[in-house]
Amino acid sequence: MATSVIMPALEMAQETGKLVTWYKREGEAVTKGEILMAIETDKAVIEIEAEASGTLGGVRAKEGDVVNVGQVIAWLLAPGETVPTDVVQTVSGRQATGAPAQARAGVAAAAAQKPATTGERALLSPKARRLAAEREAAASSDEPGQVWRIMADRVTASWTSVPHFFLTRDVDATAIAAARARLAGQGANAAGESITYTDQLVALVARALRKHPRLNASWADGTIRYHDEINIGIATAVEQGLVVPVVHRADRLSIPDIAASRRELVARAKAGRLQPADLAQGTFTITNLGMFGIDAFNAIVNAPQAAILAVGRIADRVVAHEGRAVVRPRMTLTLSCDHRVVDGARGAEFLRDLAGIIEHPDVSS
Repeated sequence: MATSVIMPALEMAQETGKLVTWYKREGEAVTKGEILMAIETDKAVIEIEAEASGTLGGVRAKEGDVVNVGQVIAWLLAPGETVPTDVVQTVSGRQATGAPAQARAGVAAAAAQKPATTGERALLSPKARRLAAEREAAASSDEPGQVWRIMADRVTASWTSVPHFFLTRDVDATAIAAARARLAGQGANAAGESITYTDQLVALVARALRKHPRLNASWADGTIRYHDEINIGIATAVEQGLVVPVVHRADRLSIPDIAASRRELVARAKAGRLQPADLAQGTFTITNLGMFGIDAFNAIVNAPQAAILAVGRIADRVVAHEGRAVVRPRMTLTLSCDHRVVDGARGAEFLRDLAGIIEHPDVSS
């Protein structure tokens, strides 16, 4: 049976993707796992592997086209097969033939969103084009500053779409700093690159999530969905914005293994070569701005996940210890939660236990 090639959803709430490059031409042979095309989203250009072997045929999208998520853009044909002729209506009004169940599901999901213009030769990413349209609308208005209200309204709508709450805790970072120095001294990183605090936090957060599965859950179809795996996303800045590659099964990895995985994911993100699997199935997210000198901040939950942990810098502070003032390295953690999944008490218990693990990382949990 012919295998459809569809425009994949690579980011949360993605409506469209821009086809940047076909690495194969119509009529050429394709091997499963081979890079077939490159897709541009709001934040990155991502290379997509072929899901099956076959001959590329029925190509419906040109390089530069902006296409709705879930739309069939080509087929992979086995010997003797032809492009299917049964028709499925797509969001944009184009005809896509023989879309399988997953493609129809993608089309239905996209239909629930505001339809986007497709079929045009686009020189801007979808996000840049929307922003340009907003700026043009604002520039034509007699009322100054409208563009900022348009942008603020969009941010507000995004913020209020999930009922957030925030919990903040100051944590003694003495033990985690000592553990990092010890790991480096033991040569745990064979590549000679330092293990970061983020690597340590991924491991320690994964330990805490074992005890608090509600924080590792997500909100889907009006209900709480629990996950068997602990897959931690790491918010990563790239030139186009922010992506969240995922360290899968983080609770089963050592800190050096997490560090190696993180380095590989970040390198691919910076090069714009993340694969869909690198961004998929995250169950919890960590975002660390400590390297920019930020003490504390609130992060927005990466829906449909239930929570995200914002990490500030580690800095020496004067604190009270046994009735006297001492200087200790401290860090501030802020937990943002989706109140539909996690209530304040559960969030506070998780943050308390995580702080305990950070302050005493060698104690089993």
